Amino acid sequence: MIRRRKIAAAMSAAAIASMLFTGVAASVSANAATVPSWCGPKKITMGLTDGFGGNNWRLITTASARDEVAKCPSVTNLLYADGQGNTTKAISDIKGMVAKGVKALVVFPDAGKAMLPALRAAYNAGVVTVPYRVNPSGTAGKDYTIFIPGDFVTDGKNWGTWTKKNFPKGANILFLSGPAGNSQGVDERKGFESVLGNGSGTYKYIGEQPFEVTNWDPALTQKVLTAAIAKYPKIDVIFSDFGPVMVSSLGEFAKSGRSIPALATSDGNILGCFYIDNQKANPDFKLMTVATGNDHVRLAVQQAVARATGGKVPTATSFKAPVFEDSTTGKPNPVQCNRNIDPWTFLSAQLSGAAQAALLKK
Repeated sequence: MIRRRKIAAAMSAAAIASMLFTGVAASVSANAATVPSWCGPKKITMGLTDGFGGNNWRLITTASARDEVAKCPSVTNLLYADGQGNTTKAISDIKGMVAKGVKALVVFPDAGKAMLPALRAAYNAGVVTVPYRVNPSGTAGKDYTIFIPGDFVTDGKNWGTWTKKNFPKGANILFLSGPAGNSQGVDERKGFESVLGNGSGTYKYIGEQPFEVTNWDPALTQKVLTAAIAKYPKIDVIFSDFGPVMVSSLGEFAKSGRSIPALATSDGNILGCFYIDNQKANPDFKLMTVATGNDHVRLAVQQAVARATGGKVPTATSFKAPVFEDSTTGKPNPVQCNRNIDPWTFLSAQLSGAAQAALLKK
């Protein structure tokens, strides 16, 4: 069962902002002797906004941003805002950051194209504006400084390649992603279709198309997946770009006398432990994950800070998440499970499992 205390919505935006600034201040002196090249000499206040900050993945990603910012003593203040899944608030948060005088702004634009006018306004106000992960459309140098995408097409290709290897005669595939139209899900779909085809052959795509909308929200994911299990008697593979939130619903397969199917998804400690605990009783249960991408924000931070402080701009302009686990080959890792730390942690992240666990106890 999903433990709701692990969801970031339990923390107010003000509390998270306070935690972020405290972390920056505490870490600067320790890191000053090894200032990275992307940290220039100009002092700035920086902003970080989420369209939706209400799950453990976002909380750990925000902490990863704080950890990266703390390496640069030129960032004297870090402000944070959570749009709480409300596009109007997310737009207002960006405007508020500009009004408060931030010189660099990193944005997770969950609402996609709807965020473009606010991004453009920030950019035109002279703020180094760096959206990442979800494509807001628009043009770099006109609507924002630079967009830092993830290589989600490759994630989809990796899922497709694994599925083709393990189901060479075809499969019924259910795909879960975030908000309707989000660029991550769209790109993942492009990736696995390039391997498995468009659904007209032996690999069939079931459920809503191009994906079942979950908003990356645990409660909605449970609702969607439970309904799909009841509706479709044959599900061979589930693709999902937020794997851990499926755990609370996978028991529905057993209730209907079916094995949990194969999962190609993103990693999470709770998911790895669930696999280890349930694999023997579910003969069809295989698991492959890509790194969940908490560290994507680090590259966006580096790009924003470098441009605003006069540091060396990183050459990397997109984040590449590798395959992390594969139960069928054990490469590059067998399925990971650490029962000594909080289950709602991500073992692929740079931030240590112990640090993540401590954060989730706050």
